[in-house]
Amino acid sequence: MNTRNSLVAIAIAMAVCPALQAEESTSVAEAFAAGKTTLDFRLRYENVTQDNALKDADALTLRTMLNYSSGNYQGFSTTVELEDTRIVLGQGDYTVGPTGYNPGEYSVIGDPEHTELDQGYVQYAAKGLTVKAGRQVITMDNHRFVGHVGWRQDKQTFDGVSVKYVPMQEVTLNYAYLTQRNRIFAEAADFDSKDHLLNASYKTPYGTLTGYGYLLEIDNETDNSLDTWGVRFAGATELSGTKVLYEAEFATQSSETATTDFDADYLNLSIGAVVSGITAKLGYESLGSDNGSYGFSTPLATLHKFNGWADMFLSTPASGLVDTSVSVSGSLLEGSWMVVYHAFDADEKTATLDDLGSEVDVQYTKALGKNYSVGLKYAAYSGDSGYVDTDKAWLWFGAKF
Repeated sequence: MNTRNSLVAIAIAMAVCPALQAEESTSVAEAFAAGKTTLDFRLRYENVTQDNALKDADALTLRTMLNYSSGNYQGFSTTVELEDTRIVLGQGDYTVGPTGYNPGEYSVIGDPEHTELDQGYVQYAAKGLTVKAGRQVITMDNHRFVGHVGWRQDKQTFDGVSVKYVPMQEVTLNYAYLTQRNRIFAEAADFDSKDHLLNASYKTPYGTLTGYGYLLEIDNETDNSLDTWGVRFAGATELSGTKVLYEAEFATQSSETATTDFDADYLNLSIGAVVSGITAKLGYESLGSDNGSYGFSTPLATLHKFNGWADMFLSTPASGLVDTSVSVSGSLLEGSWMVVYHAFDADEKTATLDDLGSEVDVQYTKALGKNYSVGLKYAAYSGDSGYVDTDKAWLWFGAKF
């Protein structure tokens, strides 16, 4: 039986399991019988237009995700999740470089056709301790350093072991060791790794204080360590009847290879307020540079969430990146809207490299009852210093059961 047929057989078997979740089962068989199955569809149209020689890109793709989580037996449970993405109605005029799909012809849309095991792990949970072994989603804080890239049709997962320990209500300790990074291009750009993720947080009445260390290394028999240590504080408080939001974060990073040794710093500051249901934020984020030769990097992040939805800065320029942003969001017609403006600059400026352009992002999302949702999103980037003007638009429909 080929891989595709095997996955279909597993999916059918999981789908017939009762959608019940037992807190504690008396046998392994009962734990599996009491498992919960969920099915998730996302149909999305994406268009990319750039002011260069590449053809405009269009993609209509359907992602199907089937998840089964067993019941609990003596603290043990298991989760299996399958993911599939298909081009719909032949609307596949786009480029996915790592997979070799239409290389160099169209603008890039990072949603290749694929079928894969998205998650498959065994979990043990008891007395504040949770251990997962296998392929799994791992996120830390706001996804700036470790995320699942859930925006793309093939989300990012990791192979390895993760440990979460909550010794008291205010304290959370996380550690993970990763042996493979399963990135957003199916298997075409996955990396074997030797990554250590450490994250500890303490909740105070005014916000959460977090310290972290992310020690990354691609396992390819070369020197390529990327070590990041940082501290973050984020929270909210009431001030004269107004909810005030705040965030401050600093990190330092070293990148070492056989021939180079770079250091760079990261700084993130934001302040906001919620007034009459409208949330407004002012943000300043600096991904520093080492004398214009290296830019602060976050290779495990949900990068689409930061520095503009046009994704012009998925890789930090060697000159670094300073992103000053203003966002406003609220509710309309029982849905949610957001408008964001970004002004980009180089961290290490030169006579020819200073302004890196600007971007306007707009989004509206709405739930349609319990199981369905729709969304509309647009990003307009105005380029400078060699970056091309780029417009991106998305329209999607989701269903969960």
